[in-house]
Amino acid sequence: MGSTVHQMIPALPVPRRVNVLGVGINSLNLPSAVELMESAVVSGRRGYVCVTDVRAIIEAQDDPAYLQVLNSSFLTVPDGRPSVWVGRAQGFSRMDQVAGPDLILEFCKLSSQKGYTQFFYGGVPGVAEQLGDVLSKRYPGLKVVGTYTPPFRPLNGQEEKELTELLARLKPDVTWIGLGAPKQELFMAEHLNRFDTTLLVGVGAAFDMHTGRITDAPQWVKRAGFAWVHRLIQEPKRLWKRYLKSNPRFIWAITLQLLGLKKYNLKDSE
Repeated sequence: MGSTVHQMIPALPVPRRVNVLGVGINSLNLPSAVELMESAVVSGRRGYVCVTDVRAIIEAQDDPAYLQVLNSSFLTVPDGRPSVWVGRAQGFSRMDQVAGPDLILEFCKLSSQKGYTQFFYGGVPGVAEQLGDVLSKRYPGLKVVGTYTPPFRPLNGQEEKELTELLARLKPDVTWIGLGAPKQELFMAEHLNRFDTTLLVGVGAAFDMHTGRITDAPQWVKRAGFAWVHRLIQEPKRLWKRYLKSNPRFIWAITLQLLGLKKYNLKDSE
């Protein structure tokens, strides 16, 4: 679990969580998220990382089991400006967005220098393999030890067994999961103790972005809080209901929380 250790780094303390409608979002930024992941790999600190946006936070309002998964993670990072704004309003001035596509690039860049091994799980047929090729070309020296494309349904018993045995043989430091929320977070929580890997990291659409199937939003669009508009323009039929449901509900609920008119606690977090 964590196969390659070049330089011992002590396990770093995990930063405090910001309360966003009862979801605990770690008060960190992209460099500190990468640093914490590296610390986990070299110290053998097993866990999963949730890259959490407004839609996931709203999903958690209706699903206590999903809320508990988000709050029991090693890290739940702010994928979206609203969580960052809430964190900064609560005094976490260094908190910044940690988007899945950026996280996978930065950690793979580091891994190409340090030798940490990657495994890619998810996507439609061919995407995980293509992602491994794209990142290996971008970061020479990156060690991609394997990929797996799951069926568009839960794994059956035989598939579970094969995947578990594959990971036991390969022992990747980080297994990247591209299933989309909430599916990927539930999968990571369920399989953390079955798979021989140190970190499971759910990055959703990053698989499609880095293989050219969809485009990522420019940084200025992300910083303005409009990455969702960029996604909606590309996939309007699939996403319009999602954003129509989640965005207004989030704005109303977070306004009540920030005004002190509704209280949430983090009792389900570790």
